Amino acid sequence: MESKVYKYMDWPEIEAVVYAEEASPKDLMAPRLTADGILIQGFFPDAEKAEVLVDKKAYEMEKQDDAGYFAAMIPGRKIPAYQYRITRGKETRTFADPYAFPGQITEAEEKAFCAGVFYHAYEKLGAHPMEINGVEGTAFAVWAPNALRVSVVGNFNNWDGRCHMMHRMPMSGIFELFIPGVKAGEIYKYEIKLKGGAVQLKSDPYAACTEVPPASASVVIDLRGVKWDDEVWMKDRERFSDRKQPISIYETSLSKWKNAAELVKYLKNLKYTHVELHPVMEYLDDEAGEYSTFAYYAPDRRFGTPEDFQKLVNALHKENIGVILDWTPSHFPRQEGGLENFDGTPLYENPDPSMAIHPMWGTLLFNFESPMVKDFLLANAFYWLEFYHADGLRLDDVDSMLYLDFGKEYGQWKPNIYGTNENLAAVEFLKHLNSILAKKLPGTITIAQEDGLWSELTGSVEDDNIGFSYKWNNNWAGDFLNYLSKDPIDRQYVHDQLTLSMLYTYCEHFVLPLGSRETGDQKSFMAKLPGDELQKLSQIRAAYSYMMLHPGCKMMAPDKELTDEMKRFIHDLNEMYVSQPALSLMDNDYEGFEWIQLMKYEENVLTFLRKTENPEETLLAVCNFAAVPYENYQMGVPFYGKYKEIFNSDRKEYGGQGIVNVRAKTCKQADCDEREYSVTFKLPALGVAVFSCTPGKKPEKLAVAAKKPTTAKKTARKTAPKKESAKKVAAEKVAVKKTVAKKAGEKKTVSRKTVKKDIAV
Repeated sequence: MESKVYKYMDWPEIEAVVYAEEASPKDLMAPRLTADGILIQGFFPDAEKAEVLVDKKAYEMEKQDDAGYFAAMIPGRKIPAYQYRITRGKETRTFADPYAFPGQITEAEEKAFCAGVFYHAYEKLGAHPMEINGVEGTAFAVWAPNALRVSVVGNFNNWDGRCHMMHRMPMSGIFELFIPGVKAGEIYKYEIKLKGGAVQLKSDPYAACTEVPPASASVVIDLRGVKWDDEVWMKDRERFSDRKQPISIYETSLSKWKNAAELVKYLKNLKYTHVELHPVMEYLDDEAGEYSTFAYYAPDRRFGTPEDFQKLVNALHKENIGVILDWTPSHFPRQEGGLENFDGTPLYENPDPSMAIHPMWGTLLFNFESPMVKDFLLANAFYWLEFYHADGLRLDDVDSMLYLDFGKEYGQWKPNIYGTNENLAAVEFLKHLNSILAKKLPGTITIAQEDGLWSELTGSVEDDNIGFSYKWNNNWAGDFLNYLSKDPIDRQYVHDQLTLSMLYTYCEHFVLPLGSRETGDQKSFMAKLPGDELQKLSQIRAAYSYMMLHPGCKMMAPDKELTDEMKRFIHDLNEMYVSQPALSLMDNDYEGFEWIQLMKYEENVLTFLRKTENPEETLLAVCNFAAVPYENYQMGVPFYGKYKEIFNSDRKEYGGQGIVNVRAKTCKQADCDEREYSVTFKLPALGVAVFSCTPGKKPEKLAVAAKKPTTAKKTARKTAPKKESAKKVAAEKVAVKKTVAKKAGEKKTVSRKTVKKDIAV
């Protein structure tokens, strides 16, 4: 018996196993047929005795190396199901042979991973409880191509890296192993032996669950049993592909809420269409915060289990509330046990040390040249949008992805092959991301947070653009907040900051933010505003109202501890937004917006229209940012008819003064704002009023009067009516700039860096 086993021993390979340096242990220790029977080998460190159990029969194994390497030759011509029985001192354990089970990653999947197109890599990499040939256990897989050896370690093997050495797949460098008996709830890490002999412990980059921070071990979890009942929402969300749907987003962090039920109730009561959550992915460093992602595939354990997060998304969907997640695919933290130098080499990070460090945060930038790194991030996007049913991703810090010189001085960065500053690999990754999500998961959205000058981020990939659904409009927020911070008496000198955005609003598809990043909490927002408390609150209501009327999706983040008046205000504001087609249907069309008057800077008043192709859906909006009300404010209107106030930010129910317009008014034939008809209304101080516009049939004498031209100007208007073109708006804007600069005694330029292209007529 001994001679039969001995002649099959591969001593160099056995030595590699004993010294825990074997990258392909299955090649040696998988059971195999020989001329003398079935050879079974196993390495059980420090074991005194080992047996092979087949049915009810035990075959004693011979110790081939004192470190615990055993072998046995059993009779037969077909490899049977078998187990090991191992004795160490008084302890005896029985378990199946991990090297007797096939790998779970197919050759096609491995090739797709190497090409960067294995979009469901999270289904195979990481830890997955399963049953193979009637045996329960967990399949582990991790990418570490430059490691000398990788082992799974945990309480189930006393954290001994010699026990469960993983098998390397030669094409990709993925290490995989099915370990029988490992169940959900077990904690684990990967022990990686580096070239040179050093050993390090790493958390699983694809872990679906982690320990509660600050502990950092990965946790085996079984999510196969979670049931969803949000089918109606998931099917209906495809409508968001057309970018014509109202999107009102509440931005928040899960840390601000006691439980999921509280958040769901709040969003439902205030009529938001979406919630944007700060990153829900696990992070370790409380000081660095939620954007310092440590485990990209694991929901933060501070707020419960992964199943709890699934239940939150499901509950939100049942209330017709979409879920957008903040996501950081640009950089990751330098934390022990994380992605940095994962296999002893700069695997996930940029391999060029001079280009690897984020200049602001000291974090590491991803290596977008690597197809496997790109696959890690692409699969991560699919994971949150498909597995967790999220509806969108807001990509944080896109600037650091797009620009090689981001945050760097001359000489500190290396240009691309064309001698320019674009990160071509990152651009290609973003195009790939947006195009494949649009194709595979229609209706999901991506939002770019990018403060640079990249043009047409939201243009289609087919037109060689990057293809985001929306871009975060920080320029609008910055201008608007600067305007609001001025005393109302001085706002006339910065009036352009209210209107400038309309010169570039159609260059991209925008999200308008007035959220925590821009204003802080409500206390911080109020601190930026002039006036007493009541005036500050009036200005907050006016600011949110103006945002809701401006073209673009909306995002706000008022405190959850709102007064009842403010809650009712936001509820009614959102309800108006989602119920009025003019506020979203033609958001991306020049014809959906028309100025009535943008030149009355001394009055701090703007009047404009929001429109659809149906005149009866037209809305007239009037924004008064002056600290005084207007009792009889005359404004031009687009056509003859009735004008009825449908919203007013100064209503007493909202905490305002109650300067409202109770009755609808029929316009009069009286010139105002270069229009034939006009109407007179009350305007509240620091308030916004919105009117529905119902076209009517002109009375006979009005119709006759309208035929009789009174001036050459009227005749010209009658014979050649015009809509205000974008060029006219731009010309008026320039005039405002010059007038304001003259009055303020300042020298200002009319151009602005954020205007990325000429406005086409």
